[in-house]
Amino acid sequence: MTDAATGPAIDAVTDWHRLAGACVLLDGFHALKHAVRFGARIPVAVTTDRRATLELADELAPDVRDTLDALLTEVPEQAYTSLVPRRHPTAVAALAVRPSCAANLEALARTPRTAPVVVLDNPRNLGNAGAVIRLAAGFGATGVVMTGTLDPWHPTVVRGGAGLHFATAVERLAVAELPSGPVFALDPEGDDIRGLKLPDDAVLAFGSERSGLSPELRARADHLVSLPMRPQVSSYNLATSVGMTLYHWSVTGGRAF
Repeated sequence: MTDAATGPAIDAVTDWHRLAGACVLLDGFHALKHAVRFGARIPVAVTTDRRATLELADELAPDVRDTLDALLTEVPEQAYTSLVPRRHPTAVAALAVRPSCAANLEALARTPRTAPVVVLDNPRNLGNAGAVIRLAAGFGATGVVMTGTLDPWHPTVVRGGAGLHFATAVERLAVAELPSGPVFALDPEGDDIRGLKLPDDAVLAFGSERSGLSPELRARADHLVSLPMRPQVSSYNLATSVGMTLYHWSVTGGRAF
């Protein structure tokens, strides 16, 4: 901390170090904006320029401007960069309390569902996983479940999700623990999705980028579904596949916004 640091800045940095191990990093203005909109509990938020950040809120997110005004503490550049893995262009960062596993499991188990659950079966790419959570939140999916070893709340996943982990239920579960509902698993040998209507209580399962569906997930599937694809094209990006599938659900009877 530099000599230019004020009392509030020193307190914010102290609180950050005390809480960082138990909280989720919100890296950048947009992650903080979304977390605030969807009710995240945020014990500390910092910026190197309060005035610039609030002007950004006035321009892009006036609905959360007053909340950010109350949350944000201005800290010196050196203090900010010591708190984050890399400097975000907006020079904004915050810590949020992760939703409880019990609350997420309750949301995933609640029936009847009005929107599908997305399952990523043993995903490997952190950025792809974050992009899927962002898509799922945008479509109003009930939640995103990941099987395997990847932590869906890893800082890189949260960064890719732009803070929208707080807009949907995000958990890691075994295949045997997946929520109830008909499982529609994406597979190149499946039925063309254009001939199907996906129900609101569907569990939409996507295999890993490298190896596809696991035997356990394939055995659990009620329907194998394929996306239209030009011959000799190997595959779509995982997030693209999820986006195409959720869009199909939304236009064949899914919830309107």
